[in-house]
Amino acid sequence: MTDLKGLLEMIAQGLTDCPFVVNAIEGEQTTVLELKVSKADMGKVIGKQGRIAKSIRNVMKASAMHLGKRVQVEIIQSNDDSSSLS
Repeated sequence: MTDLKGLLEMIAQGLTDCPFVVNAIEGEQTTVLELKVSKADMGKVIGKQGRIAKSIRNVMKASAMHLGKRVQVEIIQSNDDSSSLS
């Protein structure tokens, strides 16, 4: 799980300008990674017609399959200002 969380943090760091938060919720079969980004960075993470978000999910699924796990990535807009994310 920490490898997948670290990978998502590295991807998000390259895309965003403001701080972000990655939460991991581990279930019996699937790990859910929640990526919380500021409103200003939401468009950068989702991309045109969701292409960047889809690519992030594909990379994460491929990495999880390599580790023998299942992962689901959820991108959530933070309601707080960007300074309170860190």
